[in-house]
Amino acid sequence: MTRVVIVEDENLAAQKLIRQLGEVDPAMEIVSVLDTVSGAVDFLNTNEVDLIFLDIHLGDDLSFNIFKETKVKTPIIFTTAYDQYAIQAFKLNSVDYLLKPINKSELKEALDKFQENRQVSSVDYRLLVESLQSTMEPTSQKRFMVYKGDKVKTINTAEVAYFFAEGKYVYLVNMDGVEYLIDYTLDKLQSKLEPEQFFRINRQFIIQICAIKEMIAYSKGRLKIELDPTPRKETIVSTDRSSDFKNWLNK
Repeated sequence: MTRVVIVEDENLAAQKLIRQLGEVDPAMEIVSVLDTVSGAVDFLNTNEVDLIFLDIHLGDDLSFNIFKETKVKTPIIFTTAYDQYAIQAFKLNSVDYLLKPINKSELKEALDKFQENRQVSSVDYRLLVESLQSTMEPTSQKRFMVYKGDKVKTINTAEVAYFFAEGKYVYLVNMDGVEYLIDYTLDKLQSKLEPEQFFRINRQFIIQICAIKEMIAYSKGRLKIELDPTPRKETIVSTDRSSDFKNWLNK
C-alpha cells in the first residue's frame, strides 16, 4: 500500500487526480488532500507518507515555501502549468512533474518511475527552489474551462469581461453576459491573469479593462464602475485599492 498526500487547491483537479490514481493503481491510499502551504507544513511535520503530489500555486502561497518551513524527504511529483524552461529545470534536478491538465498515461509513467526507484528522496528541495525561482515565472492563462449545468466548454481569456465571487462560488462572465461557474478562487485567478488587462477592484470582482463602460466618482476617493455587461451587484473600487487602480488606468 502506497500512502499518498495530494497538495492541490483546485477541488476539481484534486478529485480528478484521485480518480485517475484509483484507475492506475487501486492499491494507493489517499491519506489527505491539502490546499494550503500552512496546512501542508502542519501535516508533514506530524505525518509520514510515501509520495506527495504537489501543485505549485496554492491558495495562500507558492508551494515552494513549504520547503522553507519543514525538511521534506518524501518523493514528490510536482503538478505544474509552467512553461518548458521551468520543466527543463525539473528534469535537470531529477524531479518528476506532471503538466496540467494531467494525462492518465503520463501519470502512470510517473508512478512506474516512482515504484522503480522507491526510496527516501535524495533531492535537496531547498536548493531546487533556489534554482527554479530565478527562472520560473507564471505565464498568463490563455483560456478557462467552465461549467454550465452538466456542460463543459473553454472560453478564451480575451472573451472574459469579469470574474466575481458569490459565497463559496466564483463565476466567469463573458462579453455576452453569460455566467459560468469555475473552480478557482479570486486569489488564484490574480496569479493567472495578465495584470495589464485585469484588475481586482475589491474582494468580489476582478474586471477586464475592456469591460469598463463608465467610471463615476464616489465617496472617500473611490470610483464606482459601470461594466458592460452589467453585473448583478454594484462594482465599487475598495478604498485600499483605489490608488493602485487609478495607476493601473493611467499606464
